[in-house]
Amino acid sequence: MAEIEHLRVFVEEASSGVHRIQGVPTSITAFIGRTWRGPTDEPVHLVSFADYERQFGGLWRDSTVGFAVRQFFENGGKDAIVVRVATRAGPSAAASAIIRLKEGAIFRAANPGSWGFNLKVAIDRAGLTDDTLFNLTVTDDAASRRDSDKRGGSGFVEQFAKASVDPASAQFVGSVLQQQSQLLRYEAGLRAIAPGEQTATALDGSGSDGTVIGTAEVTAPGNRAAETGLYALGKGDPFNLLCVPPYAHGVDLDVTKDWAPAAQYCRERRALLIVDAPSAWTIESAEPNVQAFHAIARENAALYFPRVLAPNPLDDGKPASYAPCGMVAGVMARTDASRGVWKAPAGVEAGLSGVGGLIANGEPAILTDSADGRLNGVGINCLRRFPSVGFVVWGARTLAGADVEASQWKYVNVRRLSLYIEESIDRGTQWVVFEPNSEPTWSAVVRSVQTFLAGLWREGAFAGNTQSDSFFVTCDRTTMTQDDIQNGRLVAIVGMAPIKPAEFVIIQIGQRTAEAMR
Repeated sequence: MAEIEHLRVFVEEASSGVHRIQGVPTSITAFIGRTWRGPTDEPVHLVSFADYERQFGGLWRDSTVGFAVRQFFENGGKDAIVVRVATRAGPSAAASAIIRLKEGAIFRAANPGSWGFNLKVAIDRAGLTDDTLFNLTVTDDAASRRDSDKRGGSGFVEQFAKASVDPASAQFVGSVLQQQSQLLRYEAGLRAIAPGEQTATALDGSGSDGTVIGTAEVTAPGNRAAETGLYALGKGDPFNLLCVPPYAHGVDLDVTKDWAPAAQYCRERRALLIVDAPSAWTIESAEPNVQAFHAIARENAALYFPRVLAPNPLDDGKPASYAPCGMVAGVMARTDASRGVWKAPAGVEAGLSGVGGLIANGEPAILTDSADGRLNGVGINCLRRFPSVGFVVWGARTLAGADVEASQWKYVNVRRLSLYIEESIDRGTQWVVFEPNSEPTWSAVVRSVQTFLAGLWREGAFAGNTQSDSFFVTCDRTTMTQDDIQNGRLVAIVGMAPIKPAEFVIIQIGQRTAEAMR
């Protein structure tokens, strides 16, 4: 038998020197508004309208945000963040229902609203000998209907076995409810538990839905420091699109007090604000009135006109007028998923689901090509109906998209693509904080960003037949001063040629390197 030659293989692992940049999500949509129930001033992530119903109680006659969230998911949305806002001060403040047991123990509903009147609490010591332990059952009674809407509870039941009255115990009822219950919180008064079952319902008059919210609860400056209202979004995951539906049916947001802070916040968070045109606008008045929006951060905002008519499930399906922000955000999410964030979310592919008509100032709105061209030319995106395709989004400009301005952020898709690239590169180059601000680091940053942009080019995000025609990345002594280098300020310049317009758009990316840590 022939002798078999043994081969010895040596494997050596070597780094490619490229820090891979992962693309961030593009269509997580944040909604701010009043809801039937749910945690207040906390961002809650949802992936379906069923999630919204479980967390916030579903559609409510006094809320606009529920309808917007529903329309978002109906039109292709996949990821939403909802912040519930309620009146916080004065006699009209929203309040949680209070429940007091016969022995003096006090509980309260987990969050404000008359929904808490439907709660029933029962405690017993079945199977327990230690009088500091008890079993707790909380029922959101569907048959109660003591709430202001007479809609009844959700039917949800929570049970907690061997809860303790001892604050030092790992099973202390206050801690258990805080961590595990969506329905109830403990206040005070529990001592040794007497034998037998104790039951109670919420005290009449102890809970309130509050009144209509407004600027004070959402965009007023004090909310930033308190991380409430709009600024509660800072406590959660990043978002890409922002919808602030009318605070109440038939109420428009104020340009200066509401839309301006919201647009500025979107600029800070690399997001796009979807602005609902005022309900009183007509086809004739929209063009001169859009000037009022020129004081906001227009490159991070896009305005849509007119309002839409859609069935109201709470009124036997009768048509009602709605701000279109939720629908438009859903179309953007659907377009991102099927074509990419670089595709304009408009045209025959941008069909609107659930729309029965368009309305402006209480009258049917029929936009002609002439009117559409005139409004689009000043940065107003129109919703239109075409016999062959139905209702569609027929415009993709930011509020900086007026023809006379010639802004590089004229188009929604170009602005959103740039925000996507900025955020992806910012997150994907965080590693430089531990590196010296020197040539090897700069070269590594350039390679990483080039690799990321090359992937986008292959997917069709840029114009140009070659990569050099489509984008460039510079990070060297021409992009930084000596002071920048010494103080750890790394600056990279990225240029890209979006599909439309096929001309270079320049963005600047900044990071801190090891020198900044000294």
